[in-house]
Amino acid sequence: MKKLSCLLVLSGLISIPAFAADSPHSLSANVGMTSNYVFRGISQSSGDPAIQGGLDYSHSSGVYLGAWGSNVSWIKDFQGYQNGSLEVDLYGGYRNAIGDTGVSYDVGVIGYVYPGNRGTPAVTSADTTEVYASLGWKWFNLKYSYATSSGTFGFANARGSNYLDLSASVPIGETGLTAGAHWGAFNFKNNGGQDYDDWKVSLAYDLGQSSPVMSGMTVGIAYSDTNANSAVWSNPVLLGGADLGKSTTSVWVSKSF
Repeated sequence: MKKLSCLLVLSGLISIPAFAADSPHSLSANVGMTSNYVFRGISQSSGDPAIQGGLDYSHSSGVYLGAWGSNVSWIKDFQGYQNGSLEVDLYGGYRNAIGDTGVSYDVGVIGYVYPGNRGTPAVTSADTTEVYASLGWKWFNLKYSYATSSGTFGFANARGSNYLDLSASVPIGETGLTAGAHWGAFNFKNNGGQDYDDWKVSLAYDLGQSSPVMSGMTVGIAYSDTNANSAVWSNPVLLGGADLGKSTTSVWVSKSF
């Protein structure tokens, strides 16, 4: 219950200040649940459900700030933390469009924070900082993320690790359905055995399309897989050493405000 309360506060559901219609400032929030929290092809919740929420501020100039959170299990089960089951992402950047070309860009920095007790310095911190840049055109987006922190998601001496993300999100006519596709490649500095590619296909439906009462609500399903080395990406705590990078199908529901 404590975990859920933190996420609700983070997502801004308790109170979202209202700005005037002509104000350059805007706030938005979101909350959702997924059957399996998968990030870059790797399960963060060991195949279990996750509750998630976020709060975003944006300015008409293109500047934005945000925070997002989810429950996770890998920092205890995989990384060796004595306790900890929360991920908090803090990010900010600048995004805009290039004239009338239809091309957009986004540059920023994000910190992935995992509160918890490692117990011993021998356990590498899971906290990670990345800078990123992306280019978008119509339904397509290309994003490059570069780790500036010494550790990268629990792997030591990994500054310079990088992730390349190519994705597409295509609306299907006026049906309220959106088809998605993604391919990514994660390269770990000084930890080459952890390198892998991942891919995903998804289908989402805007429930507000069928009922105004459901405005802002989306349901979806996704299938993801990787070529990650199962010997490296297995959870040693779970029976049989569950492979965190194996193929999986997940469903989710979310609400934006």
